Amino acid sequence: MKLILSVLLLAVIGFRAFSQEKAILLYPDGVPNSKTAPDGYVEKTDPHDWVFRVTQPRLIPYFPEKGKANGTAIVICPGGGYGGLASGYEGKDVAKEFAKIGVTAFVLLYRLPSDEIMVDKSIGPLQDAQAAILTIRRHAAEWHIDSSKVGIMGFSAGGHLASTAGTHFDRSLIENKENISVRPDFMMLLYPVITFGQYTHAGSRETLIGKTPEEQQIDLYSNEKQVTANTPPAFLVHAEDDNVVPVQNTLQFYAALLKNKVRAEMHLFQEGGHGFGMNNPKNKGKWLEWGAAWLEENGFMTSPFKKKV
Repeated sequence: MKLILSVLLLAVIGFRAFSQEKAILLYPDGVPNSKTAPDGYVEKTDPHDWVFRVTQPRLIPYFPEKGKANGTAIVICPGGGYGGLASGYEGKDVAKEFAKIGVTAFVLLYRLPSDEIMVDKSIGPLQDAQAAILTIRRHAAEWHIDSSKVGIMGFSAGGHLASTAGTHFDRSLIENKENISVRPDFMMLLYPVITFGQYTHAGSRETLIGKTPEEQQIDLYSNEKQVTANTPPAFLVHAEDDNVVPVQNTLQFYAALLKNKVRAEMHLFQEGGHGFGMNNPKNKGKWLEWGAAWLEENGFMTSPFKKKV
């Protein structure tokens, strides 16, 4: 009996270390830019935690253990080519690790571009990313978050969304009566889709802006072309042998950040391919530790991985 109680106690402690709470709807009063979903358009989650056909965008929060929150928050945008959301290994698995180091993490289940449920599918995901940042800042005091330390992270196509949020914040696409900033304070981009030009991921581009987009729209969503001096600092990770989203996406974005004197740090794995999530099986390096050190260097948090002398 004592053994059973001990196991249960450990399970409770482990749960509290990264407590997942009830989902937070981004638009409790109605989703903007939406159409009534057809009967067959119903959200589903497969056995591998891939989510499809989101009509009610929301945040899944992971709060640090009581007393351990450091004030930093991050919105996590899973990838999936804008056709699905890898909410497991590019969502909750990452959120749990951030919560362990004191960062309040929110997995964003954003709407996937679709003419069936949106008036303008090209702005739907960005609206949800902006609403996520707005929601967190609106509840910052309640959730023990510093409103000047709210970042965004994205993987693959989620990286395109995160980098869009970090470069398109001057055009607010949601109702914002309080005029709260929707600019993320920092970006963390893992093997991101950045460009819609030569080195794009064709599936992501087609799903977001269609098969025959105008050149102006291609340029608008080629985020290396949207960097300015006011773009948030960025932490970038990519594998050189990525054959899905070419490493040039990260290289071009990093070059644009340097040109505009935006603080940035880039890590390139020699191998690793695409979609490795938390851990690159081809490398012993831990990007979360590097990212925590970068956040500390830029004043966004104190790194728990800092070695004691």
